[in-house]
Amino acid sequence: MSDEQSVIEAIGKEGINRMVEGFYRRVKTDDLLAPMYPHDDWEGSESRLRDFLLFRIAGDPKYILERGHPRLRMRHMPFRIGMAERDRWLALMGAAMDEAEVEGAARAFLDALFLQIADFMRNQPEAMP
Repeated sequence: MSDEQSVIEAIGKEGINRMVEGFYRRVKTDDLLAPMYPHDDWEGSESRLRDFLLFRIAGDPKYILERGHPRLRMRHMPFRIGMAERDRWLALMGAAMDEAEVEGAARAFLDALFLQIADFMRNQPEAMP
């Protein structure tokens, strides 16, 4: 059984939906991340993340059929994403996973996946001490 299958068995697609809803509830009021999102398309942003995660974790083809290759880094290039933005995204997603009661092996897999994705999105160099 793959790690992805373990996540689906543990939380199901509904758990992913709850996690994404909790994440965007937090992002909407966040001083650092909210400005990166189109304020007239919160539902679209939420839908795109949910569809991406369902593609990545459950193999659901909807994201690819509607958006094509994820090209995540390219799509996020217009935004300044440094360590602070990465860390805030991870913190809000962590809180959303707590709220959705994502635990055990599913949580460990998603923590690692989200860290990898968040690091990949960074497009600003680390500040030198």
